[in-house]
Amino acid sequence: MAPENDARLVQIVDAATAEAARRAGAWVKCAPGCTQCCIGVFAISQLDAARLRTGLEALAQSDPARAKAVRERVRQLIEHLAAEFPGDARTGILDPARADAFEDFGNDEPCPALDPETGWCDLYAARPMTCRIFGLPLRTEEGLGVCELCFRGASEEEIAACVVDPDCDELEEEANAEAERSSGLRGETVVAWALMPPR
Repeated sequence: MAPENDARLVQIVDAATAEAARRAGAWVKCAPGCTQCCIGVFAISQLDAARLRTGLEALAQSDPARAKAVRERVRQLIEHLAAEFPGDARTGILDPARADAFEDFGNDEPCPALDPETGWCDLYAARPMTCRIFGLPLRTEEGLGVCELCFRGASEEEIAACVVDPDCDELEEEANAEAERSSGLRGETVVAWALMPPR
């Protein structure tokens, strides 16, 4: 179950991304069926993991067949990647000391929440924070990060004018700490392991 303050966090982030997308206009090419950002394994927090599990439970109630398909894709992906998991494959916790191994881990694998027939995310409402802000410009240590499909031909100034900054790091840290206490798991994981059935 996702912490109570996760709903507030999602609302803040979604409002910030909607405003950034409004400023960006046609520079943003993200649309249903564009799945480039859904390929490759990426790290998520325990807060994201809790939200995904809550989303899968809700999907099981509203559309059992789709939930069953997600669970089957999770099972297949874990079976395929477990031997190379850069961390504890039993819990799904990534090992920060194996960051180099994670760079090459599952880069060609579709997210198990992605429906391969429709190109839509079956857990869209419960998606991780990375998925919520992807495509829009973000400030990183390396400068401005942006999806390679978006902002083609845009100047640095045009990109900078559309930066998404939800300014909610403290709230996210608090909610993640609560999710870690609740789950008993500390550290980052990945989508497939977040949705792994309890052992």
